[in-house]
Amino acid sequence: MTPGRRRPGTPAGDGNAAAGSVTGQGSAGEVVIGSDHAGFVLKQAVAAYLGGLGYAVSDIGTFSEEPVDYPPICAAVARRIVGGEGTLGVVIGGSGQGEAIAANKVRGARAALCHDEYTARLARRHNDANVLSLGARVVATELALDIVDVFVRTPFDGGRHVARIAELAVIEEEEAAAAGGRSGEEPSPGADTPPAPAEAGPPT
Repeated sequence: MTPGRRRPGTPAGDGNAAAGSVTGQGSAGEVVIGSDHAGFVLKQAVAAYLGGLGYAVSDIGTFSEEPVDYPPICAAVARRIVGGEGTLGVVIGGSGQGEAIAANKVRGARAALCHDEYTARLARRHNDANVLSLGARVVATELALDIVDVFVRTPFDGGRHVARIAELAVIEEEEAAAAGGRSGEEPSPGADTPPAPAEAGPPT
């Protein structure tokens, strides 16, 4: 077994966190976690596992399997990470696709949808991903915990990847500037003026 990796039977801790609560001692940092109803059960397992590793876990919901929309939850996770309120974020849904998309709408978030340890490792090493997205209907719990383990333990390589991460930030700046320009544009002359009725032609 690789040193430092999870062992079967590792204490899971308390998976029944109250809304917005932080569990664990936080000696390893703080992870912000959120899911929709499809990811709720896996979220509980991931939160408990991270607590066992020594992370403080800020669980922002959802807190049942009642249907709920994922975009606000995933955006909230990403905003906390970008705002410095956590070390890394985890978002979980059925496939993880929509969750990653929602998190990536937040400026400064770099959410990676990972299906195995390899993609999790490279997401951290090469992309400096700060939010992990998981699909509860795609990966089994045991594999999901392995992915989480790799994601939180793997550092960013830096080096040649720093410039590429900076280029991502430039794209965000460009899009923000373009959006600001569009919202402040004056309508072009006649844009809201209905066309004049066509003149009647000569009688036939």
